[in-house]
Amino acid sequence: MQTQKFPKISLAAARVNAGLNQQEAAKALGVSVATLQNYESGKTVPQWGTVQKIERVYKFPADFIFLSARSL
Repeated sequence: MQTQKFPKISLAAARVNAGLNQQEAAKALGVSVATLQNYESGKTVPQWGTVQKIERVYKFPADFIFLSARSL
């Protein structure tokens, strides 16, 4: 079985790659735009349930998304 490899990208880049603006992504994730902005800027880190939603909505594995500058 071949494993797909992805480079690490920012949460904002993953959103843009999915073709979503912040308002669309926030609605799909069930969070406010301000909350999404906080996630993207690294001010806050999403809870595990939200991370799972991000994977589904952005169609990108969370293992390859920088969720905050603190996780580097």
